[in-house]
Amino acid sequence: MIADQAGTPVHPEWYSDEFRRLLRRAGLRRITLHDSRHTTLTLIAGVPVHVVAARLGHADPSITLRMYARVISDQLTEAADIFARVVAATI
Repeated sequence: MIADQAGTPVHPEWYSDEFRRLLRRAGLRRITLHDSRHTTLTLIAGVPVHVVAARLGHADPSITLRMYARVISDQLTEAADIFARVVAATI
């Protein structure tokens, strides 16, 4: 249980609501807290999946791979493009 300073339980949706308020105050477009998890994974490309899994609180790296397959797929496509350029440059 998470509580405020007075010991009153905080409803889990409070975090999302507060995040939305902060974005609005800052004049930023609306994203969700979950979107920020996807962004985190994208920004730490190249970090071993077991480290990412631990950071995101996943007990098993396969959960991370399953949940973020789209992001990982995008990274694989980018890696393939880089590899193709390197190969083309050496021919």
